[in-house]
Amino acid sequence: MKLIPAVVRFGANLTITLVIMSVRFILYSLVVLCSVLPLYSAAKTRTPLLSTTLSGFVLDSATKEPLINATVILKGTKKGAKTNKSGYFIVNDIPAGSYTVAVRFIGYEKFERPLSFRDGEQKKVTFELIPQSVKSGEVVVTADREIEKREISVSSVNIPVEQIKNIRIGGEADVFRALQFLPGVLSSSQVSSGLFIRGGSPDQNLVLIDGSNVYNPSHLFGFISTFNPEAIKDVELIKGGFPAQYGGRMSAVIDLTQKEGNKEHFEGLASLGLISSRASLQGPLGNGSWFIGGRRTYLDLLIAALPEDPANPLPKLGFYDVNAKVTQVLGPNDRIYASGFLSSDYLTIDQTGLNAEIGIGNRVGSLRWTHVFGDNLFSTVNVSGSNYRNNFTIKQSDFTSFVTNGITDYTLKADLEWFASNELTVKTGYEGNYYRFSYVQSFDGTGDIPAESDSVRPGNSNFRPTDWVHAAYAQLNAQITEEFSLQGGLRTNYWELSNVFRVDPRVAVRYQISDEWALKGAWGMYSQYFRLATLQDFSFFDTWLPTDKTVNPSYALHYIASIEAKPAADMEFNFDVYYKKLYNISEIRPFQTASVTVNDVFFSGNGEAYGGELFFQKKSGKLTGWIGYALGWVWATFPDINNGKQFNPRYDRRHDFKVVANYELTDTWDVGATFLFQSGQPFTGVTSRFRVGLPGESNPGSFAIQGDRYNFRLPPSHQLNLSASYRTSIFGLPAKLIIDIFNVYSRRDIFVRVFDTSKGVTEVRDVRLLPIIPSLSLEVKF
Repeated sequence: MKLIPAVVRFGANLTITLVIMSVRFILYSLVVLCSVLPLYSAAKTRTPLLSTTLSGFVLDSATKEPLINATVILKGTKKGAKTNKSGYFIVNDIPAGSYTVAVRFIGYEKFERPLSFRDGEQKKVTFELIPQSVKSGEVVVTADREIEKREISVSSVNIPVEQIKNIRIGGEADVFRALQFLPGVLSSSQVSSGLFIRGGSPDQNLVLIDGSNVYNPSHLFGFISTFNPEAIKDVELIKGGFPAQYGGRMSAVIDLTQKEGNKEHFEGLASLGLISSRASLQGPLGNGSWFIGGRRTYLDLLIAALPEDPANPLPKLGFYDVNAKVTQVLGPNDRIYASGFLSSDYLTIDQTGLNAEIGIGNRVGSLRWTHVFGDNLFSTVNVSGSNYRNNFTIKQSDFTSFVTNGITDYTLKADLEWFASNELTVKTGYEGNYYRFSYVQSFDGTGDIPAESDSVRPGNSNFRPTDWVHAAYAQLNAQITEEFSLQGGLRTNYWELSNVFRVDPRVAVRYQISDEWALKGAWGMYSQYFRLATLQDFSFFDTWLPTDKTVNPSYALHYIASIEAKPAADMEFNFDVYYKKLYNISEIRPFQTASVTVNDVFFSGNGEAYGGELFFQKKSGKLTGWIGYALGWVWATFPDINNGKQFNPRYDRRHDFKVVANYELTDTWDVGATFLFQSGQPFTGVTSRFRVGLPGESNPGSFAIQGDRYNFRLPPSHQLNLSASYRTSIFGLPAKLIIDIFNVYSRRDIFVRVFDTSKGVTEVRDVRLLPIIPSLSLEVKF
C-alpha cells in the first residue's frame, strides 16, 4: 500500500520538474532566438543597414474589405507571408532585384504584379483582388510551402464563410451549427447550438467577436447562435493547443471577425426565412466604411395572430440581434474600428394564476486602433465593454419572486507583433479586465430588490462582487531549420478576488517531412477563472460566477500530436490525437437553495479527455465541403458524485462521423447535404421505486430512485439535412431562393428520458425532438 503514495509523489514531482524545465526552456528560447535569429537572417542576406521589405494590405477590390490569411509570394523564391486579421502582411530580407509578386486567396482571381527592389528599400503596397466564385475550378489557392513551414496552427480550422452560409438548420444559416459538423465538436442535443469540444463544456470556450468577449452566444435558449452570418467575414476555431495570446478559458477558442463594410458603394441584403428575417446595409463613410446588420424572429407575431385559448395559452418568445461596425483609415499606418453587437431573447408565459418571464441579453462594444511602426512592427490596442444579463421572474397570485444574474466586463488589450525576419515573429501583449458581477434573488414574495450583501445568501440576496484580472503574454514563431519550426509562449494571470497568480507555458512544433506532409505537436497549460451554473440540455438560466477563495482555479493540460497533408492545392487532410487533463472542473449541486460561497453551488472534481480525429476538407471547385470522424473518451471523477467512482459525463460520445457537401449543378442551381452520426450520450436513469402511503390508502405516493449519475446511455443519434438554392433576379435585383429540409427521414432524437411512477408498473417515456421540417427562404441583394 505504501507503493501507491510513493508513485503519486514521484509523478507529482516529475510533473512539476517538467513544467519548470518547460518554462525555463521557453524563456531561454525567447532570449536566444530573439537575439540570434535576426543577426543570422541579416548575415545571410548581407543587408548592410536596413532590411529590404515588402509590406502592405490585401483588400477586396469591390468593397475594399481587408482579406484575412491571403498569401503574398515572391515567385521563384522562398519569400512570402500571410495577412493577419487586419489584412496586413510583411515580407522581410528581400535581395535586391526584380520579382513577380503573386497574391492569392480563396474565392478571388489570381493576382500577379512585377516589382523591383533596391538594397535597403522598404516598399509599401496595397493589393486588391477581384472576387470570383469559390466554385470555379480554376480559382485554386496554394500557399507557398515555405510560408506553410512557418505556420504552426495546431488543431485550427478556418471555414470559409460562404460554406457556413450553405449549412442551414430549419432554414437558418448559423455559425455555431456549422462548427458542430466538425469532428470533435459535439452538441448536447439536436436543438442546442452549444459547443462541447474535446471533452470541454461550452463555458470552457473563449468566444470572441472583434476581440471582445461574448458570454452567452445562443438564441431561442440554445437552438441557434447569436451571430448573424451576414455580419461575419472570418471564423477561426482552435480546438486545443492555442497560443499564449489567448487566455481565460481552458478548452477552445472561437475567434470571429465582423465585416467592415463596402468602402466603394452602398449595398444591402434582405432575407425572409422560416424562423426569422434578417437584413444588412453597408457603404462608404469618410475615408472608410460602415456596416449594420440585424435579425429578428417573428414567432411572437405568429403566436399573437393565433386564436387565444385561455385554458391553454401559448408562450410568447422571440429574439433579435444587431451587428454594427465603422472603419476609418487615418493614413497609411493607422486604422480605427468601432464595432458593436447586441442580442436579446425573451420568453413569457401568462396564464390564470401564473406569470413567468425570462430575459437573456448580450451587449458588446469595442474601439480598436491598429498602427504600423516602421513596416515590421504592428500594434493593436482594443478597448471594449461586454455585458451579459439573465433574469427570471415568476408571479403566482400575489407572490412574486425573481433571480437576476449579470456580468459586466471592461477590457483593455494591447498587442505588439514584431516581424523580426522571415524566420522569426515575436508577439507580446497585455490584457486587463475589470469585472462586475451581479446576482440578485428575492424569494420573500414582495418582488422588492433586497439590500446589498457580501455573499449569496439563502432567501433574499443582492451580491455584487467586483474583481480585477491581469494577464501578460509573450510568444514567438521561429523557423529553426528548413524543416523544423517552433512556437513558444508564456502567459501569466493574476486574479485579485482570489489572490491567485498562475503561469501558463505553451509550446508547439512543426516538422516538414515533404512538400505535402508535416508533423505537428503542442503542449500547454490553460487556466480558467469563471464557472458556469447551467442545465446542459437547455440554455435556460446560465449563471456566471467568479472563482472565490473557497474553490481552486480550473486549469487544463493539453497534449496534441498531428499529421497534416495537402494532397492538392485546395485540399487538406489532418489526423489529430489528443489527451487533455482537466483539474478543478465543476458539476452543479442539484436542489441547492442556500448558497453562500461558490463551493456551495458546485461539486469540484477532475477529468480527462482523449481520442483521435480525422478531417478532410475541400475548399474550392464545384464540389466543396468536408468529411470528419472522431473517436473520443471523456471521464470525470468527483468525490461527491457516484461515491467517487469515475464516470462519463453527458457530453461523452464515443463515435462522431460527419459529412458536409455543396455542389454546383448549374450556373443557377446549387445543392447541399449534411449528415451526422453520433454515439448516444449518457443520462441518469431510475433504478428502483418505492411507495409511501397510509394503511388502506388506495393511491399511495410513488417515488423514483435514481442510480449513479450518468449511469445509462441513450441510443445513437443520426440525421440527414438537404438544401437547394436557385439564383435568379427579382425586379432586376440579384436574388436567391433557398429550399431546406431538416431531418429528412424524420428521426426524432431523444431529448430526455423520463420515468412515470404514477401507475402500478413504471413506464419509460421519451421526450423526442424535432421531426422533418421543410422550409423556404428568399434573399435579395440591392
